[in-house]
Amino acid sequence: MKKAKAVEIIEDIESKFKVECRIQGEQRLWVKFDKGDLMDACSYLHSKGFEHLSAMSITDWVKEGKYEVTYHLWSYSNKILLTLKTKINRKNPTIGSVDSIWGGNAQIHERELHEFFGIKFEGNNDLSPLFLEDWDGPPPFRKDFNWREYVRDEYYDKQNEREKGYWD
Repeated sequence: MKKAKAVEIIEDIESKFKVECRIQGEQRLWVKFDKGDLMDACSYLHSKGFEHLSAMSITDWVKEGKYEVTYHLWSYSNKILLTLKTKINRKNPTIGSVDSIWGGNAQIHERELHEFFGIKFEGNNDLSPLFLEDWDGPPPFRKDFNWREYVRDEYYDKQNEREKGYWD
């Protein structure tokens, strides 16, 4: 019964958008959208019962020059988790904010991802830091961020005999 509902949801999404879909289990769906369709897709999915944004995450594909933004959406009525993915350019990481769709829940996730990866969520009016007070370094969760080098350069003194080993 649940698998039939998952198939129905996938078929519905595929009839409206150009997507790549996969059923991962009776209660798990995976859908990949183009960035340009993301806002329409999110609005549509919300209207179809995916009323809870459980989480957002980023995968940093350095060699591809892309970030993959992942939205985990839950439907209470269908008891289905839908994982929605889209890729954005890593050099100019901007994407529309889903704050207007999922409210404060989306806003706080977007603030965190902005802080740690440097992604600009267009339309989110508060991308202020959540965790890194007075941080002036690059986004620290990027795979190309060398945190050891950053800590050494910011917090160790070359002239201090005890800390000299960090520089050799």
